[in-house]
Amino acid sequence: MDTAEIAELGKRWAAAEVAGDTDTLGGMVADEFRLVGPLGFVLDREQWLGRYQSGALATLRLDWRDVEVRVHGDTAIAIGVHDQEATHQGNRVDGTFRATHVLVRGEGGWRIAGMHLSPMGEPPAFAR
Repeated sequence: MDTAEIAELGKRWAAAEVAGDTDTLGGMVADEFRLVGPLGFVLDREQWLGRYQSGALATLRLDWRDVEVRVHGDTAIAIGVHDQEATHQGNRVDGTFRATHVLVRGEGGWRIAGMHLSPMGEPPAFAR
């Protein structure tokens, strides 16, 4: 049941990102939420939500797929592919990322405590 709940939360999260729905997003994430972006920057909950509230970030499409969920008591790790079309401050920020979501279970159910995005690309020439 936990994995189904987490998968449903992931679908609602992706839809809320595309809608720019900060009320829904705010209700899905833990108070101490942190996002590690694909270039290594770190955003807290307010900074993350603020990008939508200010209009700086617009997510046009977000596909959260190939997700594997592992539950460890009241903590879960969901690793999948985050494929997006978006703009930030008018600049395209499209990308495909390997994303790790860390979730915690509380009284209200599962909430996202952290996300880490890592760009996906081809192996370097020396590794082929």
